[in-house]
Amino acid sequence: TYGGLACRDLMAMARGLMEVTDQAYQEHRHSQIELLAGLLREAGVPIVEPPGGHAVYVDATRFLPHIPPEQFPAQALTAALYGISGVRGVEIGSSCFGRVDEESGAFIPARLELMRLALPRRVYTDNHLRYVASGLIKLYQQRHSIEGLRRVYAAKLLSHFTARFEPVDKT
Repeated sequence: TYGGLACRDLMAMARGLMEVTDQAYQEHRHSQIELLAGLLREAGVPIVEPPGGHAVYVDATRFLPHIPPEQFPAQALTAALYGISGVRGVEIGSSCFGRVDEESGAFIPARLELMRLALPRRVYTDNHLRYVASGLIKLYQQRHSIEGLRRVYAAKLLSHFTARFEPVDKT
C-alpha cells in the first residue's frame, strides 16, 4: 500500500481523475443532474438554482414553511424522504451548522436549510433518478403532514454525525 491506500483505491482515484477531464463524461454527468433537477422543478419542488455539478439541493425552508428552524426542517425532510423511499439525502442546515449561544443558551439556526441529493460518479442510472424524484414529489404533495424534529442527543463536537432526533410532540 501507499500511505494506507490499496492498489485498487489508487486505481479508482486515477480513473476518476482521467474521467473528470473527459468532455463526454462531464456532459453525461451534468445531464443526470439536470434530469433530476428538471423533474423536481417541473413538479414545483423548491430547489437551489442553478443545480450544481455533483448534486441537487432542495430548499427545505420553502418545502416545509410550517416547520420553524429550531425544529430542523432539512433534517425532517431528509428523514421523511428516507422513510417514504429509502433514498438517503444529507441535511445541510441547522443540525449541521446551527449552534447554541453559550451566553444566552438561545438556538442560532443556520442561514440555509437544505437537503443535498448528491450523485456519486458512475453509480446511478436515469431510472434511479426518476425514482428519487418520484419519492420527493410525493412528499411535496403531502408536505404539510411532515412534522418538525427535536434533537434529543448531540455530541459536543461534530454533533450532526451522531445526533438523534424524535418527532416534535404537538400536545
